[in-house]
Amino acid sequence: MAATLTAPAPGAPARTVPRPPSGGWRSRWPLLPLIATVLLPALPYALGGGVGPADIASGIAVLVCAGRLLYLRQRPLGGAAALVLGLPAVGFAVATVTAADPGAALPGLVRYLQVFVLVPASVCLLLKDAHGFRIVAGALVVLALVQGVVGVDQYVTGTGASYMGEEVRAVGTFGPSDIMGMATVVAYGLLAAAAFALRTPRNAPAWLRPCAAVVAVGLIVPLALSFSRGVWIATAAALLVALCLTGRRQALTSLAVLGATGVILVGGFGIGSEMISERAASVTQVTRAPDRSVSDRYAMWSAAGSMWRERPAAGVGLKGFPAHRDAHASVGLSSGSDTAGAGQQFRRQALLSPHNMYLLILSEQGLIGLTAVVGSWAAILTGAVRRLVRARSRGHAALDCGLVAVALMTWQSVNFLYSDIGGPTTVLGGVVLGLAAWWALAEAEKAGTA
Repeated sequence: MAATLTAPAPGAPARTVPRPPSGGWRSRWPLLPLIATVLLPALPYALGGGVGPADIASGIAVLVCAGRLLYLRQRPLGGAAALVLGLPAVGFAVATVTAADPGAALPGLVRYLQVFVLVPASVCLLLKDAHGFRIVAGALVVLALVQGVVGVDQYVTGTGASYMGEEVRAVGTFGPSDIMGMATVVAYGLLAAAAFALRTPRNAPAWLRPCAAVVAVGLIVPLALSFSRGVWIATAAALLVALCLTGRRQALTSLAVLGATGVILVGGFGIGSEMISERAASVTQVTRAPDRSVSDRYAMWSAAGSMWRERPAAGVGLKGFPAHRDAHASVGLSSGSDTAGAGQQFRRQALLSPHNMYLLILSEQGLIGLTAVVGSWAAILTGAVRRLVRARSRGHAALDCGLVAVALMTWQSVNFLYSDIGGPTTVLGGVVLGLAAWWALAEAEKAGTA
C-alpha cells in the first residue's frame, strides 16, 4: 500500500500515514462484510448458542472497521455521531450491573451492544459515500427478492407455515419458528426499491427506475402473503412518510399506482384475497374481539408494565423478562404459540418476550434504558428527515439515500410497536440503524457524494 509523508510540526518526529487505495473494489472491499451480513440471514441454519452466519459476518465487519481505524489512523466518529450511537450503551450497562444475576444478563449486553451500537457504528465508518450506501441497500433488495420468491412458492404449493389450518403462510427460508423473518426482509427490500424508484440516482442507467418500481410493486405480493399485520402497518407508514417527502404530485401518483396494483393482485387475480381480507379486518378488531395471539400479546404487555413498576429506574435486567414473566402475567396468558409447516413438525413455542421492543426495554432496562435507546433512535430519525428536507431544497445528488434512510428508520420505529429483537434477522436491524445514522450524522461532504 502506498504511503505519503506528512510534514512534521516543529520539534515533532515525522510520521508516515498510509494512503487508502482508490478506485473500484480495491476501495470498496471493506463493504464485503456488510454485504455478507445482509445476505447471510437467508441461510436456513444457525450455529450453536443462537449465533448465525450473519452474526459472524457482522463481527468481521466490526473488526475490519477497528483495523482500518488503527492502521489508516482515520478519524473516528464525530462528537454528535459518537454521542447518538453510544448513548444506548449507558442503559445496557446499567441494566446489566443492577440485574439480580449480572452473569445471566451478560449475553444480553453483548447482543444489545452488537445490534444497537457496534454494527451501526461500523456501517457509519465503513460507508465512504453514497455509492457505498447504495450497494448495501441493494443487497437488502436482493435478499428481499430471494425470500419473496421462496415465500410466494410456499403459498402456491402449500408448503408454507400453518395458517388457519392450511400450510400457506409465506415464511421464506426462516421457517415457522421465525414467522416475522421473511416479512421483515421483504419490507426492507420493498422500501429500498421504492426509494430508488421515487428518486433515482443521478447518472444511473435508464433501466434502474422502472426495474426498481417493478421490484417494489412485486414485493407487495410476498409481503401480503406473510399475513403479518404489524409489518403491513409499519410498511404502510414508512411508504406514506417517504411519499410525503417526495412532493404532493408524485405522492398522489404513487398512491394511485399502489392502490390499483393492490386491487389487481387481490381482487383481479384473487391472490390470497379471502385470507388477506380477514387478516386485514382483524386489525380493527383487536379491542373488540381479539384472537389468541392478540390476547397473549396484551397479557405480555401488561406483564412488562408490571415489571417496570416494580423496578422503574433500571428494570429487571437484560434477558430478565422470561424469568419474571409468570410472576407478573395474568392467568389468561397461554403457555406458548403453535407453529408448524414449512418442513417443521408441530411445535409449541414459548412466549419469552412482550413482542414490543419499547416495552421490552422498559421492563428490562427501566426508564434509564428507554430514555437512552429511544433518545438515540429519535435523534437519528429526526436528523435523517431534516437532512432529507434540506437536501431536497438544495438539489442534493443523493436524495435516494435519504429516502431509503428515512423509510427504513420509520419502518423500524413503527414495527417495534409490534415486535422485538430475536431470530436471524436481528442483526439486520443494526445495519438499518447504521444506514439511517450515516445519512443523518455523516459529514455533509460524504453524504453528498454521488
